[in-house]
Amino acid sequence: MAFNAYKFTHFYDAQTETASKKIEDKSKWDIIKGALFGINYSKKPNSIIPDLTFKIIHVKTKDSIDLEGWYLKTDSVAKGTVLLFHGHGANKSDVMEEAQEFLAMGYNAFLIDFRAHGSSGGNTCTIGYYESEDVSLAYNYIVNKGEHNIILWGISMGAAAIIKAVHDTGVHPQKIILEMPYGSLLQAAEGRLKIMHLPPEPLSGILCFWGGLEHGFWAFNMRPDEYAVKIDCPVLLQWGKQDPRVSEQEINDIYAAIPAGKRLVVYDSCAHESLCAKENAKWKREIKTFLLQ
Repeated sequence: MAFNAYKFTHFYDAQTETASKKIEDKSKWDIIKGALFGINYSKKPNSIIPDLTFKIIHVKTKDSIDLEGWYLKTDSVAKGTVLLFHGHGANKSDVMEEAQEFLAMGYNAFLIDFRAHGSSGGNTCTIGYYESEDVSLAYNYIVNKGEHNIILWGISMGAAAIIKAVHDTGVHPQKIILEMPYGSLLQAAEGRLKIMHLPPEPLSGILCFWGGLEHGFWAFNMRPDEYAVKIDCPVLLQWGKQDPRVSEQEINDIYAAIPAGKRLVVYDSCAHESLCAKENAKWKREIKTFLLQ
C-alpha cells in the first residue's frame, strides 16, 4: 500500500514513462507487479494547442514549481472571471468545454494546470491538499488584474482544492461552483479502491496513511466536508447520481457544512464525469440561474 500510495500521487513525464500499457497487453507478471508495487502513470499532456486568443500565464508556487494557465477573454463586455480547476490526472484542456460555456455567458475564463498535471511542473500530486495553494495563486493573479467579480469552478479534486483554499488561505470569491468534491481524503481513497474492485477496508486507511506520510501531512485531516464551514459566499454544489467514486453521503455532508446561500443539484444520468458534457442543457440552465442570482 505504501508503494501504491506513492504511485497514485506521482505522475511521470510522458517521454520517460514506458510502463503504461493497455490492460489487455499486460502479462500476468505485469498485473501482479502493479498490484504489489503500484502502476506508473504518465503526466497527461494538454490536447489543445493555444492560439492567439489564449494568453499563456505562468505563476510559481512557494517551492518554485511553475504552473501554466490560459487566460481567455469573452467577446462581450465581461461580467466577471471564472477560474476553472480540473480533476486528478486531468488537465486544463479537459475543462475547456466548461470554459467555452462560461465565455458564451459573458465571463472571462482562467484555466490552470495543477502541479504535476498538464504543462505545469512537478511530478507530485496530493489530491487537493497542496493544490489549494495553486487555487490561491490563480485567484491572486486575477485579483491583481483588478477583477472584482470572481467565480471559482472546480470538478472532483479541483472542487476539493477550492474548499481547502477558502478555508486556509483567505480566498474570497463572489461565488463558487463545486462539482462532485469528495468529503474527505479517506473517502477519496475508498472511492478509488472501489473502482479497482479492491476492499475499501482496511486498505483505504493504510493508503491514506502512507500517502500523507510520504508527502509530509496528516492525510486524515483533509476534510472538505469540514472545511466547507468557512465558505462565506453563494455555492452551487452539483453531483451525478451514478457517481461510483463520490457518495451521496459525502455530498450531503459538504452541503450541510456550507453555512448559507447554497443550492444542490443532482444529475440523474451522470457518473464521475463532466456534467456539462453529459447533461449540457440542464448544466447550462443551472449555471445561468445561479450566476444571475
